[in-house]
Amino acid sequence: MTIQITILGLEQIGASIGLALAGKTEQLLRVGNDRSNGVARQAEKMGAIDKIQHNLPSAVAQADLVILALPVDEIQDTIKVIAQDLKPGAVVIDTSPVKVVTTAWARAALPEERYFVAFTAGLNPDYLTETVSGIDAAHVDLFQNSLIFITVPPNTNPDAVKLATDLASLLGATPLFADPYESDGLIAAGHTLPKLMAAALLNSTTGQPGWIEGRKLAGRDYARATDPAVNLDERKQLGQSALLNRDNVLRAMDNFSEAWHALREAIASDNAESLTGLLTKAQEERMAWWKARSTLRWDRPEERTQLPSSGQMLGRLVGLRPKGLDKGDKKKK
Repeated sequence: MTIQITILGLEQIGASIGLALAGKTEQLLRVGNDRSNGVARQAEKMGAIDKIQHNLPSAVAQADLVILALPVDEIQDTIKVIAQDLKPGAVVIDTSPVKVVTTAWARAALPEERYFVAFTAGLNPDYLTETVSGIDAAHVDLFQNSLIFITVPPNTNPDAVKLATDLASLLGATPLFADPYESDGLIAAGHTLPKLMAAALLNSTTGQPGWIEGRKLAGRDYARATDPAVNLDERKQLGQSALLNRDNVLRAMDNFSEAWHALREAIASDNAESLTGLLTKAQEERMAWWKARSTLRWDRPEERTQLPSSGQMLGRLVGLRPKGLDKGDKKKK
């Protein structure tokens, strides 16, 4: 029996998932869909997918598992489009940086016996400082040595949860449970805020009279600090990830404002001791985080429960059968 996994969106995340699943089993069919024909062809050429299906309903009609690796501003419409074409037992996994809202969208649109699970994926620390983006940043080991937080709506079929767990393990990550509200809070500070900070830095510098000459001297630090503003989570409706996670993002921005104000006050008052203390603390915190993130050796033991995983993804996929249809039974026509 061939098990079909359809990946919608073939940039870094989608293509990397496809690459990680290559060669796992001869029974696995990876179908890819991307609104860019060039990206889809590149994904096929690099071995991230086995087949391109340009028609969205056709891409998901026979899928046992559908991966949404799409910009945030395309998630809701895509779920609505594919909902009625999903077969009973199909599982949809979303990889976007907002969980509470996307879960609500899925619950409102998906028919019975179609299941929704959300991934919040960390990346292999080897690639955290990489400068390329999109499909060029796809790697077979992108999720290795990282965590994948899994969030599920209440009353989700346990087999769907197990499938998501097995998939995370196949990708090389450690799967952990997380509440969608908690995931959104964590994403706001570590993912969305840096993008907003980069945008603010660009808007505060490029509009100044001195930028005509200053741009000639802006170097590595400026390039690194402003790069997140280019790699946003949306395609057209920029900023949706912040608006859809507004309370958490505002809280993160307020915390940043306090820290920024402390630095400003130290400089304004010519308080060298205070400024040195604040900068030293920042350096120490950064080095401690990087060491832990690079080695997965955190100062505090994980308080979460790691999800058990057998790695038997195909078995779990086959096990997600419509109600009333037992193994070995044939569907009555």
